[in-house]
Amino acid sequence: MRSTPIRLADGRELIYFDLPDDPLREGEDLRELPPPPPASELRFDGLRGEWVVIAAHRQGRTFQPPSDRCPLCPSTPDFRSEIPGPYRVVTFENRFPSFSDRTDEGRVLPGIRPGEGRAEVMCFTSDHEGSFADLGPRDVRLVLDVWAARTEALTAMPGVEQVFPFENRGAEIGVTLSHPHGQIYGYPFVPPAVRQILTSLERDPGHFAYRLMREQTDERVVAANDHWTAFVPRAARWPFEVHFYPHRQIPDLPALTDAERDAFAPLYLDVLRRFDALFDLPMPYIAGWFQAPVNEARDSFRLHLQLFSIRRAPGKLKYLAASESAMGVFINDVAPETAAQMLRDALPPFTGR
Repeated sequence: MRSTPIRLADGRELIYFDLPDDPLREGEDLRELPPPPPASELRFDGLRGEWVVIAAHRQGRTFQPPSDRCPLCPSTPDFRSEIPGPYRVVTFENRFPSFSDRTDEGRVLPGIRPGEGRAEVMCFTSDHEGSFADLGPRDVRLVLDVWAARTEALTAMPGVEQVFPFENRGAEIGVTLSHPHGQIYGYPFVPPAVRQILTSLERDPGHFAYRLMREQTDERVVAANDHWTAFVPRAARWPFEVHFYPHRQIPDLPALTDAERDAFAPLYLDVLRRFDALFDLPMPYIAGWFQAPVNEARDSFRLHLQLFSIRRAPGKLKYLAASESAMGVFINDVAPETAAQMLRDALPPFTGR
């Protein structure tokens, strides 16, 4: 992997990531841009024990522009985007960040502090009409290497406690830009979902190993190879939800070996394509990497990817109504065993290694 960093017109960092035989990247951002906004504000909800991010500057972010005005496509003579030239994979600081290192004095009160951290956009392909599932194994390996490299970079940044690479796909999910892309967040705190896992690990440090052992012999396995198992969890919250576990106990993406990185691509592409084949239309989904926090549970946490969709049937979505949104109690309309069988039946059996 080769990386080429540049600075955008407003000082934000952009990095091109390429394969060794790709052309060298160049290009200058000729736009006139205002300075990036200051960091958001964090406010602590003492009753729930959670931080809430107040990022009012994100209200004005770009929303579903026409394809010839997409800020994630390479710039053209007619339109200058966020990315000055052609690319294979690229990351850059979000112009409308949830977290950033551009902190100011702000209000210093109990339970209120600046939203220090990092929010990066990551474009998987320059093809505006493509999707992650359209990538080849070589490109997926590059994306995985970039996720690992940026995890290392964000982990080293002051104030970052959790690194979370993720992809939102589909208008139903609420994406504001349809170009295939994800983001990488460097949170200045450990998010509630990970904190709940840490609490479970305090009671049982071997919980991840037990879960994988149980799932590998269960009817909810969707696909597997020598290094990874993809399964629908027994207590799935979402209609179609698949977790990807490496067979080794490792804390984060940088710890993956070359063999594990190579083996991930065919497995992940297979499951993504099963999602799209399930109802013969593009499946909206969220995919996110759960990694060990920067400073906690490095020996007991297990890296894994969670992929899920809010679509429960053709033309029907799973909405988070009162029980889920207000009380946090999920009610799933599809039995996990049924979901796994539907995904296995959507395409021929997985044989990739």
